[in-house]
Amino acid sequence: MSDATQIAEHDQNDRERVESWRLHVLIEAGYPLLLAERLAQSEADLHRAVGLITQGCEPKTAAEILL
Repeated sequence: MSDATQIAEHDQNDRERVESWRLHVLIEAGYPLLLAERLAQSEADLHRAVGLITQGCEPKTAAEILL
């Protein structure tokens, strides 16, 4: 296995862990699973995503703002 392959696999594993963590945070904040998955995989600001929900924004509206 080449060094480039190992780096690519390492980056993929890190990305998957980050997305999994983001998904967990978004679900805990109150996003339904499908919206949480879309947001977790996006470049949306996680703190803003949670903040919108805690300030009373509906999940669908928050996702439209963020995506």
